[in-house]
Amino acid sequence: MEEKQSFLNQKIDLESPNRNIVPITTSIGRDGKLFVGGCSIEELVKKYDSPLYILDEMTLRKSCRAYKKALEKYYPGKSLPIYASKANSSIFMSNLVSSEGFGLDAVSEGELLTALKGGVPNEKIVFHGNNKSDKEIDFAVRNNIKIIVDNDHDLKRLEEFSNSLNQDLEIMIRFTPGIECHTHEYIRTGSFDSKFGFGIEYLNNLFAIISKTKHLKLKGIHAHIGSQIFELDPHKDLGEIMVKVILDSKKYGHSINELNVGGGLGIKYTESDDPPTIDEWVKTISFSIVDACKKNKVDFPTLMCEPGRSIVSSAGITIYKIGAFKQIPGIRTYLSVDGGMSDNPRPITYQSNYSACLVSNPLNINSKNKYTIAGKHCESGDVLFKEIELADCETGDLICVFGTGAYNNSMSSNYNRIPRPATLLVNNGEAEIIQKRERPSDLLKYDILPDRFIKQN
Repeated sequence: MEEKQSFLNQKIDLESPNRNIVPITTSIGRDGKLFVGGCSIEELVKKYDSPLYILDEMTLRKSCRAYKKALEKYYPGKSLPIYASKANSSIFMSNLVSSEGFGLDAVSEGELLTALKGGVPNEKIVFHGNNKSDKEIDFAVRNNIKIIVDNDHDLKRLEEFSNSLNQDLEIMIRFTPGIECHTHEYIRTGSFDSKFGFGIEYLNNLFAIISKTKHLKLKGIHAHIGSQIFELDPHKDLGEIMVKVILDSKKYGHSINELNVGGGLGIKYTESDDPPTIDEWVKTISFSIVDACKKNKVDFPTLMCEPGRSIVSSAGITIYKIGAFKQIPGIRTYLSVDGGMSDNPRPITYQSNYSACLVSNPLNINSKNKYTIAGKHCESGDVLFKEIELADCETGDLICVFGTGAYNNSMSSNYNRIPRPATLLVNNGEAEIIQKRERPSDLLKYDILPDRFIKQN
């Protein structure tokens, strides 16, 4: 038998899971089949059905601890890593990151409620968003959650809230530092042309406005320069820019002691991806802030960062069952699976690439076939892989797609009224449900047929 070089043959990086395509507990069983977290994937599907999201607890915790360790190693002041919960929001994820000493950022009342129910202390939660509703702001204020002000509309309503309550409110402001990163157009959020944050040229005017409010207390600044970033140089520039903003704020009587550099560290989806380690990323950020503080004689602020994808993505896999085959001679062979764009919208939305293997033949022994893997939805663009090499397979075989922990579950939908998959947590040979599988009947819960239509029938 011919065993081709596979990403599953590569050495696992235990210190920086974002540099692995697979969860760190991935292994091949004696039967030659795929295991994660000490669990047989085949056995999990027999018990829990497919499609199936699976998260590896050890990979999640190793990722969190890599950030904590690096911040303690490189930054002499206080630090607080904050999980960007938009990557994968659940009561379980909130609980896990909190148990590892993380805070959490949220962008809706739903994410805020999930964080609180998961046990994240309210003083470690920050509330983002470029169009917060009055109801969301009220929820955050009444739960003593710090709000990151994104625009003038935010600022005006927060002033009104604080005055109506006759209560001081600590706030942070988000600004765009104007740093460009080579990343996808739709996820580049730190340039001058961005829907997020105040323009850097407007900050002095903003500082003057805040200084005249009765109850708003400016305690921090936030900037985020993009997602899935493989470059370190842009982060070297960020420290100097942010410390200069702190200096400018002092002229208006503000005392900023929290500095949030956002997140954005990339992960390894495919063999060609080469992201920095978590240690390298934190080191670059920390040294940038430290050097700028020393140069400008500024006390070290509390350093916050907001990793999301690099915490959860490599910990996650999605399992599909193969259904139909369609061969178009001389063109391609379509292989259809029982999921697709409703559980992973990123390929059709961002043209995102992933790595995958057969659960029964993960090392791709005797691979000789190329397939286009299509989802089951009524959409021509519902294609997970345009061309992937796999060993012989047939209807009923299982495919594992790696790197699906981030933005798959959280961006999932019920397109074509397809229920969302269950999510399992695996660890030391045990599997636990952390999110139940939806049923078709669940999708009818909020449908209402008006009485006059019922009477007509």
